[in-house]
Order: sequence, then C-alpha cells, then structure tokens
Amino acid sequence: MKKSFRCFALKCIASLLFLCMVYSTTFSQHLILGNQKASVEVGVTFGPSFFLGDLGGNKGIGTRFLKDLNLELTKLMKGGFVTLNPNEWIGFRLAGQYTYLEGKDEIIKNSGGQELTRKQRNLDFRSKVWEAYAAIEFSPTAYAKRNDDLNNSRLRPYFFAGVGIFHFNPQGSLTDPEGNVTWYDLKPLRTEGEGMAEYPDRKPYKLTQINVPMGGGLKYFLSPKVNIGLEIAYRKSFTDYIDDVSTKYIDPKYFDKYLTPENAVIAKQIYNKIGTTYFRGTFGYPGDKRGTEHNVDTYFTVGFKIGFRIGHEFEGVEKWDERTRRTCPNRF
Repeated sequence: MKKSFRCFALKCIASLLFLCMVYSTTFSQHLILGNQKASVEVGVTFGPSFFLGDLGGNKGIGTRFLKDLNLELTKLMKGGFVTLNPNEWIGFRLAGQYTYLEGKDEIIKNSGGQELTRKQRNLDFRSKVWEAYAAIEFSPTAYAKRNDDLNNSRLRPYFFAGVGIFHFNPQGSLTDPEGNVTWYDLKPLRTEGEGMAEYPDRKPYKLTQINVPMGGGLKYFLSPKVNIGLEIAYRKSFTDYIDDVSTKYIDPKYFDKYLTPENAVIAKQIYNKIGTTYFRGTFGYPGDKRGTEHNVDTYFTVGFKIGFRIGHEFEGVEKWDERTRRTCPNRF
C-alpha cells in the first residue's frame, strides 16, 4: 500500500506539470466549459510544514496548536496544483503535495513544571506524508465587486476548504550503546495494543486516511498571466496516530503473544523509552497515560505559491494600471 500510494502521489504531482502544457494549447482559445471568462491556473507551492500532536511541545501542559509548536523540527513541503476558475471570484482546485513530519520529546525544555513527564517519556517519531486533495477557493473582494469593470487590484485575498487523502507511516528510533540510531516502522509493532483482544477499544489504524484541508492566503498578480502568493493551510485529520502515540501504556507481555519474536524484542524497547536518555520518572507502567487520545494529530503548512494563468487573462491588472495613470498625481 505504501509503495502504491507513493507512486500515485508522484504521478499526481508530475501530472500537474504535464497539464500545464496540455492546457496551454487546449484552453488557449477560451473554450473552458464554454465560458469566455473562465481560466485555468497551474502552479507550484513550497514552504515549511509543522506537526501538532502528542510528541514534543513546550513547557507546561501539552496543548493544541501554536503553543506546542517546535520550530526546530520545521520541515519542507512541496507540491503542485491546478485551479479551474469559472470567473474571478471562485475556483476549483486539485493539488498534490509531499512533506515530512517529526516529533521528539527530548527537545522539550524542562523548567520543573508539568512538561517533565513528557520529557521523561522520551518518545520520538518521523514520517513522510503524501497527500492529494480537492478544494473550493473563494475570493471575497472579487465577489463583492464582481460587477465593477475596475474591481480587480493586483492583491487578492482568498479562502479555501476541501477534502483530501493522505498517507503517512510513523517510525520510531532506538539508539545502541555506540550511539548508532536505527529507525523502525511503528504500526507493525502495535505499541499501544492495537488489534489485541486484551484492548478491544484500540483498533488498528490505517496509514491512508481522509483529511480536511482549509485555510487562506494572499495572491499578487505580477502580470495578467503570472501571480505569486502566500498561503496558510491547516489539515483537520481524524486520527491520533500520525505519531503512533494516543492513549495508555500496555502490558509488554502481550508483545510476545501477538508479534514475531524479532518484532517483540523491538516493541518492548521502543514502546516505552523512559529513562533511556533522561532520568526515569515514576510512570510508564501498564495503564499509565502515554498520550492524549481526545486530541487528534494534525499539521499545517505555510506555502509560497507561483501560479500561471492559461485562458482568460486577469484583465483587472491592466485596468488597475489604466486607472492609476488616470489618477491625478500628488505633485505636478
């Protein structure tokens, strides 16, 4: 499943570049849906991505969103998109992106407060993330002045929301006495008893899941055909296992019952690393809290975008220039 989805995502991103050439000829005659004012925008996006989940964070109790953001674990997101614009104020976007997420308890700064137990937990994870989604893009300023011939300025704010699919595969690390680090896929190790009869409420999680991307941005037109932009995109997920941490510690004896002997040895070491590099706490026993199950994991990106318009040109740029030339200057 991992390889097939990766190939699918790579093909989606490659197709976006191919569509740029196809649409440049197909829609150059303004025949999109029979609408003379329709256009297609093709482009690329890249920028930092940030994970928000159980692992890592800052001082105090672990919380949602920006308070627990670890900038030192920032990763690079990259991808491409195609947006069909029937008019200037609405668009229908298809996009594919790739990024990398990471979380580490060891980077938490201990101030002697409630962050201590997370520091002692000492878990970590990393994961590649492939995603594809469809979304509706709405520009409120263009809509408000949709009947004004001179309505469009070079700068255009917009909002978007949609539905997507993403694939992840969390890995955790073990360090040997010589300091060599080895990473292992976590899902097969069933670190929290997923699928074990002794823990009937913990179902195996899927590595490919649905998410809801949403956000907004600013688009600036350099010319009638080229624009640049900045976009913040948040993903609402429906899983707490992007980092493979969600609920409570299990009894390690069940690893021998459900896993191969080789995996059972790894699972016993990796599911509970309290005391391996930091002083041991007074928790980590079966039934003790390992994660916060009522908060799902998520991530967000800040994307820098470059778009190329094919079909109907953004007339507002030229009209904006014309209006500027007609305006009396402050000085003669």
